Amino acid sequence: MLEISHLTKRFGGLAAVHDVSTTIEAGRINAIIGPNGAGKTTFFNLINGVHRPTSGRIVFKGQDVTNLPADQMARLGIARTFQTTTLFDVASVLDNLIVGHRLRTRSGLWDVLVGSRRLRQEEQVCREKARAALDFVGLAHLEHRVAGDISQEERKRLAFALALSTDPSLVLLDEPAGGVNPDETLGLAELIRKMVKSGLTVCLIEHKMDMIMSLADKILVLNHGERIAEGTPAEIRRNPAVIDAYLGTDHAGIDHLEAADARA
Repeated sequence: MLEISHLTKRFGGLAAVHDVSTTIEAGRINAIIGPNGAGKTTFFNLINGVHRPTSGRIVFKGQDVTNLPADQMARLGIARTFQTTTLFDVASVLDNLIVGHRLRTRSGLWDVLVGSRRLRQEEQVCREKARAALDFVGLAHLEHRVAGDISQEERKRLAFALALSTDPSLVLLDEPAGGVNPDETLGLAELIRKMVKSGLTVCLIEHKMDMIMSLADKILVLNHGERIAEGTPAEIRRNPAVIDAYLGTDHAGIDHLEAADARA
């Protein structure tokens, strides 16, 4: 679905991402891991158009999208969540989601001024899409709740729903389980599996190694902005370069990765 070739992003003299090549495979759960400061979020920002690369190439479904801005990437079908879920806290949960599908509407200021038929039709579609997304993530019962009053785990689910309301084919999840407890983490992992079963492709950044190892089909490991390993969870968990990146030693085994992550 997504082909990334020799991607590099420099901020002055610092290479936050350096010469990374990989693919995001359609219909699968792709994961990106690495120590703090490894370049993971910058890598996401390049994929969805927040930053433009210094060099390299990004191809999405056969189309070169290397220098497209974030709004055009979203229209092509790449949705994104962030580490911190920012919502309109004084608005209802449903109203927060209606904003998402506006990406697909055509009505403008004139339609608003005259109350056009197109505006009314599009508002109805946006509302239907929002309710469908809420139902998908298990938050239909919170439709009328003020967004500022929901829990952290519900905010995470609402962020998923907001991404889904844009009608994406690829969803980028930046630390989707950050700040939630182990039981809630399991629930979010099941939601991610549900997304893929429904036909979506997922790529996520996450520090919770047990979640990644049980969830991902393929893992890319970054360190100091460079790709140091890529493969299945079984291959990654015993890769000496990955262990060294987390611990600075030649220890082996996923238990060491989980212990390093817990300390971080």
